[in-house]
Amino acid sequence: MYKNITIRTSLTLVLGLLGALLVLVSVLGLQALSSSNESLNKMATEDTPALAELKGTGEQILRTRLSMATYASYVSLGANQEESEKVLNRGTQYIAASHALWSDYLKRPKEDAHEAELAKTADDKRRTFFDKVVTPALNALKQGDVAGFHQIQARIAPSAYAALDSALRELQDIQVARQKARFDAAQQRYNVMRIAMGATLVIALLLALWGRAMLARAVLRPIREVISHFERIAAGDLSQRVEQRTRNEMGQLFGALGRMRDGLASTVGTVRESTEAIHTSAREIADGNANLSQRTESQASSLEQTAASMEELTAVVKQNAENARAASQLAVTASDTAARGGDVVQEVVTTMRDIAQASQKVTDILTVIDGIAFQTNILALNAAVEAARAGEQGRGFAVVAGEVRTLAQRSASAAKEIKGLIEASGNRVETGTRLVERAGATMVEVVQSVKRVTDIMGEISAASVEQSSGIEQVNRAVTQMDEMTQQNAALVEEASAAAAALETQAARLRESVALFRLSAREAAHSHAGSTANATLNPALGTLALAA
Repeated sequence: MYKNITIRTSLTLVLGLLGALLVLVSVLGLQALSSSNESLNKMATEDTPALAELKGTGEQILRTRLSMATYASYVSLGANQEESEKVLNRGTQYIAASHALWSDYLKRPKEDAHEAELAKTADDKRRTFFDKVVTPALNALKQGDVAGFHQIQARIAPSAYAALDSALRELQDIQVARQKARFDAAQQRYNVMRIAMGATLVIALLLALWGRAMLARAVLRPIREVISHFERIAAGDLSQRVEQRTRNEMGQLFGALGRMRDGLASTVGTVRESTEAIHTSAREIADGNANLSQRTESQASSLEQTAASMEELTAVVKQNAENARAASQLAVTASDTAARGGDVVQEVVTTMRDIAQASQKVTDILTVIDGIAFQTNILALNAAVEAARAGEQGRGFAVVAGEVRTLAQRSASAAKEIKGLIEASGNRVETGTRLVERAGATMVEVVQSVKRVTDIMGEISAASVEQSSGIEQVNRAVTQMDEMTQQNAALVEEASAAAAALETQAARLRESVALFRLSAREAAHSHAGSTANATLNPALGTLALAA
């Protein structure tokens, strides 16, 4: 259900729900705080001051009565007039304070009609109390009528004060009840907010756990799987394919990783094919050079025999010049020897032509190897680019790709050196061929001269001189051929060493590429590619057969 949900959608959903819960809790909290603040404000600015004013009014009335009673006692006992006046003045101040507090209370707005009615009733009773009790009693005291004061206090004051005190207590009870109602409402709001915030906290915790599980399924688990794929690729294991199972960002990551793995596997397979082809070609070149070295040694031995034969021919010619009488017999012998020399020279010419053809074939093969090395270099460069795209995980493969590229460049350099040596060897073989052809022509002249000696005995001396000169030229030509053959042998040895080095480099390149493991299908495709490359290089097989 959650596989195809994008990470952006998941984060938006979780954060949106958490944000909504936060807003809900904030709104509820602000509402509760506003209600509590309003209740506390009314308690502080209305209820508590009203209650204090009501209590203060009652207390000031009690202090007034106490002051007047004290003054009456002082007068009855004949106390100091000044002290008595101070007591009475304090009573007058208490009356003023009581009036001020009651006036402040009456100015306050009333919560309901019942309180307003009780306030009016209390005001009437208070007026009655002051008019019938306080004012007459105070006037009696000021006039010195203590008996009149006591008479008022005994007959009128108790009932009037009781009525006033009852009215004031009712108003105080209303203020106390109102404060208790406000406190109860605040307590109820507190309990509701506590339950709401607790429930919201539980919901937020469950939502966070659900979001964590969803993100773990959508992000953490695929990331661990991606890391596992990267570790296998870094270890050279390309046998397991990467499948894209979702359409979200992690699915796109798997798709890109799969394409990278497929491209890397294709590149490695191509490099492996080229490596196998280079290794096979290098081995065939080494075998061909070994056979060529053996043939060159055989050619050198044949040239030594030819030189010995020419020395014998020289001796025969000299003996023919000294012994003119035996000219016919010696001429026949010289003719036979010259014929054999001509055959040997003809064989030398044929051998030199074979060497030239073999050198040309080696040059063609080295051209093919140079092309293969260039392709391997290009493939290694592509592999390095792919590894660079893989980032930190592809650094190991980038090192391997760099090593492959270095080996390919060394293979190309070795192939070029071998090609240069083979071309130099071919030039020298061509020069030797021309010298051998000249030697063959000289041998033909020798044979004709011997035949003429047999027919014309009179010209034997001149013919002997000509034969001696021709034989000297043949000796020089054979000597040059021997030197060229020795040089060819050295070049063949160098070519063999270069081919062996090329085979060693190809083996190292194959070992480097063997680090990677491909799937069975890709390995089969790589094997088929190697077979096709072998088919596309018939020159290598031809060289091996010729060797």
